[in-house]
Amino acid sequence: MKVMTSCHSLSIDIETYSSADLSKTGVYRYVESKDFEILLFAYSLDGGKVQVVDLARGEKIPSAILEDDKCIKWAFNCSFERVCLSRFLGYPTGKYLNPKSWRCTMIWSATLGLPLSLEVVGKVLQLDKQKLTEGKELIKYFCVPCKPTKKNGQRTRNYYYHDSIKWDLFKEYNIRDVEVEIGIQ
Repeated sequence: MKVMTSCHSLSIDIETYSSADLSKTGVYRYVESKDFEILLFAYSLDGGKVQVVDLARGEKIPSAILEDDKCIKWAFNCSFERVCLSRFLGYPTGKYLNPKSWRCTMIWSATLGLPLSLEVVGKVLQLDKQKLTEGKELIKYFCVPCKPTKKNGQRTRNYYYHDSIKWDLFKEYNIRDVEVEIGIQ
């Protein structure tokens, strides 16, 4: 993994877990859930190869680059990444990373009359790299609570160690989202 110390541009996508339903609570209540966590952090420094930090397995994100306002941070729906990363960094409720250094490829797409979906924007622009279709299933598996059953040992959450093949695919999915975002840029 390339050490993040400084950059001009950082493209980001994260995968998260929370027992709060994002579609019902919104991002602010979602991150305030006691069990909120960032599972994966995919990034590209200055347009370089996309890397993934596996936070669920104990890898670390150097926080200094996230708080460096000279480094422009790009994400699709960047308010989600900015609020989640603020919580991850320990910012108190109501305090967030400075929006001045953040750019949103979703808003940029919308101003050009493109759809508000990363998947559909990639298709419309006919990008070489497209969003992976397995993503919805992987998000459902790793990012939201599951129903306890006899088959799953009565657990209410799936972790990386419950299915290493799916976890590896989830990491590929996270990387691909950054590649699509860079294609939109």
